[in-house]
Amino acid sequence: MLSPPLEIISGALRFHPHLLCCILLRRLSSSSTSSKPKWNSNNNLVVTHPILSLMESCDSMLHLKQIQARLTTAGLMSHRFPASRVLAFCALSDPGDMAHAVLVFRQIPHPNPYIWNTIIRGYNRANLPTSAISCFRRMVCSHVEMDGRTFVFVLKSFEQLRDSKAGEGIHCMVFKAGFSSHLLVGNSLVQFYARHGDPTSARKVFDLMCERDVVSWTTMINGYSDREMPNEALRLFYQMLRTDTQPNDVTLITVISAISQLGVIQLGRLIHNYIKQSGIKASNNLLNALVDMYGKCGSVAHAKEVFDSMLVRDVFSWTSMMNAYAKCGNLDLARQSFDNMPQKNEVTWSSMIAAYSQSNRPQEAIQLFQEMIAADVKPINATLVSVLSACALLGSLDLGRWIYNHYIDGKIIKLRMNLANAFIDMYAKSGDIIAAAKLFNQMPERDVVSWNIMILAYAMHGYSKEALSLFEHMKWICLMPDDVTFVGVLSACCHGGLVAEGRRHFEHMKSIFGIEPKGVHYACLIDLLGKFGLLNEAHELVRNMPMEPDSAAWGALLNACRMQGNLELGKYAGDMLFDLEPGDSGIYVLMANMYATRREWDDVKKVRKLMKERGVKKTTGHSSIELHERFHYFCCADVSHFQSEEIYTMLENIYMQLNIEGYVPLS
Repeated sequence: MLSPPLEIISGALRFHPHLLCCILLRRLSSSSTSSKPKWNSNNNLVVTHPILSLMESCDSMLHLKQIQARLTTAGLMSHRFPASRVLAFCALSDPGDMAHAVLVFRQIPHPNPYIWNTIIRGYNRANLPTSAISCFRRMVCSHVEMDGRTFVFVLKSFEQLRDSKAGEGIHCMVFKAGFSSHLLVGNSLVQFYARHGDPTSARKVFDLMCERDVVSWTTMINGYSDREMPNEALRLFYQMLRTDTQPNDVTLITVISAISQLGVIQLGRLIHNYIKQSGIKASNNLLNALVDMYGKCGSVAHAKEVFDSMLVRDVFSWTSMMNAYAKCGNLDLARQSFDNMPQKNEVTWSSMIAAYSQSNRPQEAIQLFQEMIAADVKPINATLVSVLSACALLGSLDLGRWIYNHYIDGKIIKLRMNLANAFIDMYAKSGDIIAAAKLFNQMPERDVVSWNIMILAYAMHGYSKEALSLFEHMKWICLMPDDVTFVGVLSACCHGGLVAEGRRHFEHMKSIFGIEPKGVHYACLIDLLGKFGLLNEAHELVRNMPMEPDSAAWGALLNACRMQGNLELGKYAGDMLFDLEPGDSGIYVLMANMYATRREWDDVKKVRKLMKERGVKKTTGHSSIELHERFHYFCCADVSHFQSEEIYTMLENIYMQLNIEGYVPLS
C-alpha cells in the first residue's frame, strides 16, 4: 500500500517525476493572473457624458465632490446611473469615504441590486460587516430582487464576523433563490465553509457545483491545506490536473504549502520542475513559497538555489531563507542572513527569536527581543510566545512579569489563548505557581494545552492533589485528555506516592480514553513503582513493554535500584543503559552513587575507570541568577565572574559561621 503522501499519485503514476511533469505541462499552459478589482473595473462601460467622463480621472474625495456638485447642478444626481458612479467611487476606491457613500446611497430613489451590492461591498471593504449585514436585511425586507453577487458580498460579511450559523442561513437562501448552480456563489460558499474550518461542508458544495473554475479548485485545495490536511489537498490537485482547468499562481502556492506540511522533498521538486519547464513567469510570492517549502523539507541547498535566482527579494524572501537555515540547525547562518536583511518586519524578528528559543539558546532569544524593542519594532503574539518560552528555560520571572504588565495590562497586545498558555508555563517553570493558577482560572476559554500545562505545573511543584483534582474537573467538563495530560497525571501520582491511583490512571489511558501508552508513560509508572520498593513489578513492567525500552525506562529502574539498594538489578539496568547511551555521563554517576550507597568502593572505582577509558566527561553543573535585569552564570569552581573574589570571600564567611554553629555536612 502506498504511504499517505504518495496516494495522490495513484495507479499509473506510481510517483514517477517525469510522468507527473508531463501531465502538468500538458494541462497547464500558463499561469493566469487576475488584476485587483477597482471601483470602475467594468471595461465594457463607455462613458460619453462630459461630466461623468471626469470620473475616470478622479483621484480624491475633493475632486469627487466637485464632480458631484456639477452633476447635481445639471440634475443628473437624481438618475440612478450617475449616482451609482459617485457611490462606487466613495465606497470602493482607495481615496473613498464610506460616510459620504452612505449619504449618497440615501439620496438614490429606488436603488437597484447593483447599488445595494455596492453599498454592502463598501461596508465590507471598510471592515464594517455588521453594517453590511444590516443593509442586506433591509434589502430583503424591501423585496429587492437579488443577484448572485449579492450573496457573494453578504457571505464575505459573515466571513468577517466568523458567524458560521448565519452563513448557513444564507446558504439556504441561495438554494431557495435558485442560485445553487451560480459559479461565483458556489465559489463563495466553498470559501465561506473552508474559512470557518469546515472542509467537509465546503467539499459537499464543491462536489455539487455544475461548473468549476480555477478559483473553485484553488479555494477547496487551500481549505484542506489551511486545516492541515495536505493529503486531501494534493489528491484534489491531482484530480484538477485531470480536467481542463489550468492552475494559476495561487493554486501552486497552495499546493506548495501542502507539500511543506508533508515535508516530502520529492513532491516539491516535481512542482518546481514543472514551474521551470512550463515557462511560467513565477511571481515573487511563488518563489518565496518555494524557498519556504525547501526549508521546511530540510533542503537548504535547494532553498538557496531559488533564493539566489530571485531578481527581486522582499522581506518575505529573506525571512524564508533565514527560516530555512534555522530549520536545519544552522543558527549562525540564520543570524547572518537576519543581519544582512535590507528590511526587517515584526515577523522576521519573531522568527529569529523563535529559532533561538526552540534551539535551547534562550539568552540569545531574550537579547534579540531587547534589540527588537530598542529598534522600536512592535512585537506580535508569536514574538511573546517565543520570548516567554526562553524566560521559562532561564527562570527569568522578572522579565516575564514585565512583559505581562507592559503588553497585556498595557492593552498593547490582546491576551489570546496561546499567549496565556505561554504565560502560565513561564510562571510555573519560574517558580510562581500562584500566578500560574491565577491566570489559568481567569482564562475565559481554555484548550487541552491549557489544562495540560496547569496539571504538569502542579505535578512539578509537588501539588499532586491539585493536579489530580484538575484532571477530574477536565473530565467532568467532557474535555478529552491526550497523552501529554497523562504524563502530568502520572507525574503527580509519582510525587504524591499514589501507587494504586497511578496504576488505575495508566490502565484507563487505553481502556477508557483509547490512548496507547508511550515510553514516557511507562517510565513514569516504573519510577512510581520503584520509589516505593516495588522493584520486581517495575522490572516486570520494563520487560513487558510493547515497544523496546528506552533510556528513560531503564534510567527510572536504575534510580529505583539506587534508592532501594538493589545492586544486582541495578547493575543489569546500568548495562542496558550503557548499550543505549554509552556517552551519557549521568549513567556513570548514577551507577557510582548506587555502589557508594552500599559502600562498594571497588565497584565505584571500576565505574570511574570505565568512564575514563571511554573518554566520558561529567557534564559541568551550572547555575544562574537574574539580578537587576542581568543574568549571572556560575559553574563549579568558576572564577570567571568579575566579582568572583567577593563571592568566594562571602562563601568562606558563611562556611565559618556554619562551623561555629556546629553544622556538619552529610557525607
